Amino acid sequence: MTGEMNILPLPPTTPAASRPLVVSGELLKLQTPMEGLIAAGQSASAEVLSLKQNDQTFQLLLKVTLDSGRQTTVQATSNQPLPQGTSLTVSQPSAGSLAITVQQAIASNIATLTRLDTSQLPVGTLLQGKVLTTQLMPQTPGQPAVYRSLVSLLNTALSGSTLSIDSPQPLRIGSLLSALVQGSQSLSFVPLASRQEQLAITQQLLAQQSRQGSLSGLIDALQNLPASDTTSDDLRAAVDKLLADLPDAQQLSTPKGLAQALANSGLFLETKLLAGQNPALTPDMKGNLLRLIAQLAPGLPANTSFNAVIAANTLAQALPSFVRSALGTLGQVSAKPQPSSFPLTSRLLQSLEGEGDLEHLLRLAAAAVSRLQSHQLSSLEQTGMTEDGKLQTTWQLEIPMRNLQDIVPLQVKFQREDTPEKEQQEKPAEREPKQRLWRVELAFDMEPLGPLQIQAQLAQGKLSSQLWAERPYTASLIESNLSGLRAQLLASGLNVGDLNCHLGTPPQGNQTRLEQRWVDETA
Repeated sequence: MTGEMNILPLPPTTPAASRPLVVSGELLKLQTPMEGLIAAGQSASAEVLSLKQNDQTFQLLLKVTLDSGRQTTVQATSNQPLPQGTSLTVSQPSAGSLAITVQQAIASNIATLTRLDTSQLPVGTLLQGKVLTTQLMPQTPGQPAVYRSLVSLLNTALSGSTLSIDSPQPLRIGSLLSALVQGSQSLSFVPLASRQEQLAITQQLLAQQSRQGSLSGLIDALQNLPASDTTSDDLRAAVDKLLADLPDAQQLSTPKGLAQALANSGLFLETKLLAGQNPALTPDMKGNLLRLIAQLAPGLPANTSFNAVIAANTLAQALPSFVRSALGTLGQVSAKPQPSSFPLTSRLLQSLEGEGDLEHLLRLAAAAVSRLQSHQLSSLEQTGMTEDGKLQTTWQLEIPMRNLQDIVPLQVKFQREDTPEKEQQEKPAEREPKQRLWRVELAFDMEPLGPLQIQAQLAQGKLSSQLWAERPYTASLIESNLSGLRAQLLASGLNVGDLNCHLGTPPQGNQTRLEQRWVDETA
């Protein structure tokens, strides 16, 4: 969910601490019948320890305190949600039920909140919570549906409190929510990605980067794979397919060829699988790597201690569920982690002593899968709301490109920045038509030019670009050809802004990143 959804304000009510909850005489059905729990004609105090919704009923865990002081816990079901911390006075009409004779929310205990104290939680405060229950309220003909939910708050001074909210759509039970306080009886949801998922993504990314290895190391080993009796026909076919699917520079110079190479880079494999596509029908770098691993595994010695197969398969299976799930915990609110550096550094794995050719090849293939997943996680890490309220989407990937006899890994990062629709509609008479801002970064090392990095930005038809070369000869060569590049870009219909070449590498860090100056230029 990337947009905002306003929760309907609750109707005015008296404070929960001063009003009895009108469920006197409500029966709680005991899940395990208990004969003589409470003596006839007597009552006991109870407290709700936990609440869980099951279809249209609610499961409660109660702590019952008898007159003698003895305490016991019982499980019961109810037709009404009783929030955690609610104090009750109960009696027992039969072995399988309890009756609520008095239910009064006590101020010292945690009661259901139906309004927020904005002096305690000012407008703009971020609340985080877990959905306990969701019920469809009785509908008035001609009026939209209203769902009432109980949400357990997990942060701020109200941590542990239960908040009752009304919303125009049901909230998934057990889901974790973040919302901004808009008033005493109004909230607006914000995406979890900017807080909770970012922490989990960063942890996963650190683990992936420690296992990753450059694609060039694997491809060099595949090109030099010796023909032997241990190389099966299926393994050779998997190697040939992986190498044959690598694009060349001519293919990447056409829009159609570039789009195909991006789609087959491995970045979208999980998306294809979730959509029900057969990965064997279209080339895919990550899919080819996983097929290669599957063919390498049977050829390993039976007594090998090498576990790259297990690691690679675990990674391949874990990523799709990770993308779909909200991982991590909603603890203290922390700042958004800094994006990982681009490009990924080269990392070549050396052959270990006593390691066979297939074991080394398998280790290289597992490291290559981790490298592709590092790019995928970096894309997720840099996707979300920016500090100035823009929606930023990032695609980071790596394409091994054929250049004559060499294989050149081309690292690419696309970023799209959108203004939320809400801002577009605030003052339509004063706003221009919606514009998207695009940023593109490229990094590659091609002989004889050496390492090159390119950053470009396109906004409102205006292109700005900065190039960095680590070799003085290459920087001088590019500088002398910038006027010709500018002329070609102008001929393509673009309005060209900054177009410069620098010796060295791009500056890193928030205070020195050049694209911040580009944003100011085109604002």
